[in-house]
Amino acid sequence: MSLYVNLAELLGARIEQGLYRPGDRLPSVRALSVEHGVSLSTVQQAYRLLEDNGLAAPRPKSGYFVPIDRSLPALPAISRPAQRPVEISQWEQVIELVRSVPNKDVVQLGRGMPDVDSPTLKPLLRSLAQLSRRQDMPGLYYDTISGTLALREQIARLMLDSGCSIDPADLVVTTGCHEALSASIRAVCQPGDIVAVDSPSFHGAMQTLKGLGMKALEIPTDPLTGISLEALELALEQWPIKLIQITPNCNNPLGYIMPEARKKALLTLAQRFDVAILEDDVYGDLAYTYPRPRTIKSFDEDGRVLLCSSFSKTLAPGLRIGWVAPGRYLERVLHMKYISTGCTATQPQLAIADFIEGGHYQPHLRRMRSQYQRGRDQMSDWVTRYFPPGTRASRPQGGFMLWVELPESFDTLRLNRALLGQGVQIAVGSIFSASGKYRNCLRMNFAARPTQAIEAAVRKVGETAIRLLAEAATDA
Repeated sequence: MSLYVNLAELLGARIEQGLYRPGDRLPSVRALSVEHGVSLSTVQQAYRLLEDNGLAAPRPKSGYFVPIDRSLPALPAISRPAQRPVEISQWEQVIELVRSVPNKDVVQLGRGMPDVDSPTLKPLLRSLAQLSRRQDMPGLYYDTISGTLALREQIARLMLDSGCSIDPADLVVTTGCHEALSASIRAVCQPGDIVAVDSPSFHGAMQTLKGLGMKALEIPTDPLTGISLEALELALEQWPIKLIQITPNCNNPLGYIMPEARKKALLTLAQRFDVAILEDDVYGDLAYTYPRPRTIKSFDEDGRVLLCSSFSKTLAPGLRIGWVAPGRYLERVLHMKYISTGCTATQPQLAIADFIEGGHYQPHLRRMRSQYQRGRDQMSDWVTRYFPPGTRASRPQGGFMLWVELPESFDTLRLNRALLGQGVQIAVGSIFSASGKYRNCLRMNFAARPTQAIEAAVRKVGETAIRLLAEAATDA
């Protein structure tokens, strides 16, 4: 990657994390040249790139500044869940979200749905159509329990970008990432076991723990750096934890990318206590920076990391194609897959393999990363504009989810009920906790290109929240 791009990303990260606030003067061209040992022209190119991305604005004879209108909500507080294993609850709220049927009259801000209207997906649709017309009908036959070799070879190639060198024989194609997570959990754990999770955490993985009779131990999590390694170490010393389940890249719902040094430290901690790590990397390819972040799996030398991902967030969820690199647990994962779904549908596997081999996947990712980053900035601006004073919001480094934190006494379950009558749905924060914490939080999707209808929906969320807060103050 070019030196100026590296420098621009470093400065951009500092701006995103609030080290430089709106209106602050950024370091001079000469100072950055000396600090980083690069030419003046390299620094000027970096600043032009930041200017193009709306992160820096030049002032004649004064240098570069963070735009004054770049007003961002404060980051959410570091989570403080109960430090004990708990039975997972919140199924009623989860099923309410996933049962919602697409409806043109409802703006669904709560679902984990990517934008599937991009023209860069047209080659994938052509591949699906061509497979349907073939005389030998390859998409109608069973393939191996591990998945089609053509797709596993392409996935192995893609994984090189995350630092992983995996043989296609060591991959298992699944029916979405959800099956990859479920099969992995069952391969490692038994009913009654304790699983450590970042908090807030993906509701699907926690509901899998609930269904399998396991307990979750929520670990405090920082909105910028991820799971607290100090709190995790204390938990490992105190409880017989069998598995650590984590989403370190473009986390759902907080959006952070765990720093590489902390990923290595987490793996060292797992080795010390001989615990497996279940790494969910479903959003990793959607990181806004290049190259994409490394996975924990890329540092794994003894096979204790089970890496799960899918094409549900990068291409389309309806394809239902995911995968897992299970390391030492390969045979157990294969058995768990066999007794659940058996072979994964063949036709979408072949179409995705053709799409990647044809060179269409990376251009599609580049387009979506750019779109989602713009969507993040627009959604953050709307939250600043329409939500109650004091609202906090995450600053995602990838993906298309925004985590919003309202005053502690607020109830987003009540907010969601009020919004459904106005044609808007959100994801309530309590479903991202095993014990029902984060009732004052919500998650919103910014994948779709911004429209007046989406802005109106976000404004309704903010205005309804303001009204409910005023009513609560009156009642008190």
